[in-house]
Amino acid sequence: MADVRVEVVYALPGGADAVTVRLRAGATVREALEKSGLLGAVRGKVGIFGRVVALEAPVADGDRVEIYRPLEIDPKEARRRRAARKR
Repeated sequence: MADVRVEVVYALPGGADAVTVRLRAGATVREALEKSGLLGAVRGKVGIFGRVVALEAPVADGDRVEIYRPLEIDPKEARRRRAARKR
C-alpha cells in the first residue's frame, strides 16, 4: 500500500501550527494527530476540510486535518455585546 501525506492544522489566535505527516494508507485521524505531535491540543472536535469527523475516521492523501478550539463566547452573545457598545 502507498503512503498518504496529510497536513494537520491547529489555529491559534496569534497564528497556526501546521505539520505535514506521512502515514500508511488506511491510517486514521487519531494516527495523524499522534504523528504530528498535536494530539494533546485536541480539546473538542476535529475535522477534515471543515467537516467534523471522529478520531477513527480514515484519512486520504492530501487531506487537511483540523483541530477545532472551543468557542470562547456564544456568537449570539458576542453580537449582543457589540450592539450594546454601539448604542
